[in-house]
Amino acid sequence: MARTFLIDTDTASDDAVALIMALRAPDVHVAAITVVAGNVNLQQATCNALYTVELCGANVPVYSGEAKPLLRPYQDATWFHGRDGLGDHNYPAPRQSAEELHAVDAVIEAIEKNPDLVLVTLGPLTNIAMALSKSPGIAAKVSRCVVMGGAPCCEGNVTPAAEYNIWVDPEAARIVLHSGLPVELIGWQLCRGDAVLDEADIAYVQGFKTKLADFAIECNSHAREAYKIQTGEDGICLPDPVAMSVALDPTVGTEWGEHWVEVETQSDLTRGMTIVDRLNVAEDERNRAVWAKALAGRKSKVCWRIENTRWKESLYTALR
Repeated sequence: MARTFLIDTDTASDDAVALIMALRAPDVHVAAITVVAGNVNLQQATCNALYTVELCGANVPVYSGEAKPLLRPYQDATWFHGRDGLGDHNYPAPRQSAEELHAVDAVIEAIEKNPDLVLVTLGPLTNIAMALSKSPGIAAKVSRCVVMGGAPCCEGNVTPAAEYNIWVDPEAARIVLHSGLPVELIGWQLCRGDAVLDEADIAYVQGFKTKLADFAIECNSHAREAYKIQTGEDGICLPDPVAMSVALDPTVGTEWGEHWVEVETQSDLTRGMTIVDRLNVAEDERNRAVWAKALAGRKSKVCWRIENTRWKESLYTALR
């Protein structure tokens, strides 16, 4: 039996590669792709999702959703992904258009129609928070909610404290983490170091000589330059594909913990920080009141380590 995925994305360069991985997986049925503003504006992100679906020769509906965070001004990440989110290579406009149904309603509909669906989020959590606010009962109908987001117990990539997806709309992230969804948090730290595609990995992928392999490397060219400026590491860093590899095969994650997770929404300094109760002290008397809302939900599964050779092989399989 094919597993059913619902993917929510702010489609830019690494999102597009993650979409390819899901659309090419033989045992996965992608019920829908919902799009949210994040890396690029909503219209561009929707266009990028449609283009990627067409590149894969897939027939999956794409739904456009929220154009800005719940409460905050919208701030994109074009400095990292390029003006069009795909490295500014002037890819042609997609032939198809997004569906008329709003993405928030599409999320609810997909979950209601597909019990035990796997929800994979690759961008800010605005669409998902809105869907949960509109229909809280959907949280109990999702088998897994794989969230690319956060920087648990490490530095962020947009501020010293926070990862971009959570930072952009921390209020939405907080709603999702408090909702009772079975969250699996795949933090930014997992795509760094040996998880990065180095020069040899890139040459290996280019050696496939397929349109998907060429696209995966080319559309991440701007991101590669930005990542080197950001971290000093040379290579292609792919947080969303790493998350998708875990969504496709949870055993790619080799070290996990179940923890209460909270998101900072009040501080300018630590806005969007994912605070993980790694030492299990949130329920102590001195912390219980501050953590009350989180404690009313459920613990998240936090991935602390992945097997890098297996994550890369899942990528290679999709691009060959």
